[in-house]
Amino acid sequence: MANGSLCSVWWCCAVACAAALVTVDALLVDITYVESAVARGAVCLDGSAPAYHLARGSGSGANSWLVHFEGGGWCNNVTTCLQRKRTRLGSSKEMVTQIAFSGILNDRPDYSPDFYNWNKVKVRYCDGSSFTGDVEQVDPTTKLYYRGARIWQAVMEDLLAKGMDKAQNALISGCSAGGLTSILHCDRFHELLPAGARVKCLSDAGFFINEKDVAGVGYIAAFFNDVVTTHGSAKNLPSSCTSSLPPGMCFFPQNEVKQIQTPLFILNAAYDSWQVRNILVPGIADRRGTWHSCKHDIDQCSADQLRDSEMIF
Repeated sequence: MANGSLCSVWWCCAVACAAALVTVDALLVDITYVESAVARGAVCLDGSAPAYHLARGSGSGANSWLVHFEGGGWCNNVTTCLQRKRTRLGSSKEMVTQIAFSGILNDRPDYSPDFYNWNKVKVRYCDGSSFTGDVEQVDPTTKLYYRGARIWQAVMEDLLAKGMDKAQNALISGCSAGGLTSILHCDRFHELLPAGARVKCLSDAGFFINEKDVAGVGYIAAFFNDVVTTHGSAKNLPSSCTSSLPPGMCFFPQNEVKQIQTPLFILNAAYDSWQVRNILVPGIADRRGTWHSCKHDIDQCSADQLRDSEMIF
């Protein structure tokens, strides 16, 4: 979702885009449904079982784990969550059963020299809260389940039972909303693993900025606040942040990273087109369409628009 980053190349395409990346060089991996999680209420927005794809490691990588969290934005109210509920971002019933592992998930040393023989996992994203939500009550009308934090726990426990509890090396990563997941859950992931394990976290295009839009409104701050409120996320966000700031502000990595104890790597493009379109110039801030061409192509921006953008960012 950020131009120029690994995220835009490998992780954040829709299903059609992902299909286009399937080549003879990609590793095809079947889906695993965590059916046991359903009884615990650890389910997608529609109540279906969470899912992930696992490619087993070998040789020197047999006890090393790379766990990657899929991206896909968030839903911040009943309306947007109902829309997601009918897609792969809200239901494992809508997910393809086999995906291509490419980039750092590839199993060829010439494509991924550091991780090619590790145990590699891609956790599917179907809760809309970067795996932070947990609301017990389910509205009988909408039948929406806000259970992202339970999904995270259930998937982690399933992976631990499959050998991650013996990990000597581990990396949690993610793109966009998944990149935010890797930040929010970084230390929590570390705590699950053996005391002697080397653990690190990587966020790709997941560093979202708290800035006002071109209309002078804090749109993204209000949006994240709605996400946290809708999903009941506050209790699952790092207490080091929520103890001093409103929970919605704890979706902004700038308020998290200083307290994270586990080594964390941030990868973000200098020009992030998603943040330009959705934070700087969301549709609601540009009702006349003055910024339409500019926000989709920087070469179409006027001198005044470029100056305004620099002042905001």
